[in-house]
Amino acid sequence: MINKIGSFLLKKKYFLRPFFVLFFISITLLSAGVAESAEVVDRIVAIVNEDIVRLVELNKTVSRFEEQIRLKRFSPDQENEEIYKIRMEVLNNLIDEKLADQEIKNSSIFVDEREIDNAIEQVKAINYYSDEDLRKALTAGSVSMEEYREEIKRQILRNKLVNIKIKSKIITTESDIENYYENNLDKYASKTRYLLRNILMTYPIAMDSQSKQIVYSRMETVYKQLIDGVPFEEIAQKDSEAMNAEDGGRLGLFLLDELTEKIAEVIKGLKPGEFSSITETDQGYQLFFVENIEETAGRTLNEMTDEISQLLYEESVNEKFQSWIEDLREDAHIKIIR
Repeated sequence: MINKIGSFLLKKKYFLRPFFVLFFISITLLSAGVAESAEVVDRIVAIVNEDIVRLVELNKTVSRFEEQIRLKRFSPDQENEEIYKIRMEVLNNLIDEKLADQEIKNSSIFVDEREIDNAIEQVKAINYYSDEDLRKALTAGSVSMEEYREEIKRQILRNKLVNIKIKSKIITTESDIENYYENNLDKYASKTRYLLRNILMTYPIAMDSQSKQIVYSRMETVYKQLIDGVPFEEIAQKDSEAMNAEDGGRLGLFLLDELTEKIAEVIKGLKPGEFSSITETDQGYQLFFVENIEETAGRTLNEMTDEISQLLYEESVNEKFQSWIEDLREDAHIKIIR
């Protein structure tokens, strides 16, 4: 599994998902909301039939993604553009939630306290939390147990709605599974995974050529130390500016197609024990070290049947959900107030 530290290497930019995917709420997501100051001016940003979306609600959700954008060190104009895109995506997601909640009311779907208790027990089991651990995590995120239970209830209601409106109508056949396997043989062939470490030196805030050259010169000094035989892990602990520096720059195991095109090109020519040349990336100048290369055997159709079935099922849910929500939008009165 790819760790959080290594996630900046991936192709995927942000991790905004439609509400119906989150059947059980993780502690991290729920506690990520920032307490709103009493001085913040609130207003209506969207009307969805008889419901409204408020600015505070929008800002609270957007705040979860703004830090991801800022870490990419865009220019001010680019950063504003990316944040605007996320705000609109979040706003549309909130509108979809309002429409779904209205359908829940119309469909007379309900959740009892025992279902909420069971869902919370599953969250605790997944996170290896005791009841006290859970309460401490919620308190750290300024979330009360009552608020948490209410959010769990909303998620269960939405999941039931999707089950009724969409999931119950989906059937995946053996032929569908076989066709998918045959059309994606490359996914199930033997795989090569690279165990990576990195050293990162971030760009200066000014981002002018002179300041960047200073950072590059520092990285050249590090590169020469590696050539002289100083262990990569030792230098990473001392000089890297990445979050994983204390762990000797360890990133984890990656397939080449999980990496950005530029980094994959750098990595694929390296053998175990070799390090890359200085590489310019979105985060800053980096050096990569291949600690090991692991080969995994290919997987047969029988081995992959359950996984492919689940994949096709989820794809069908996503497709039918989008169609269903678009139908709701067409029949709804929606007004976005800028």
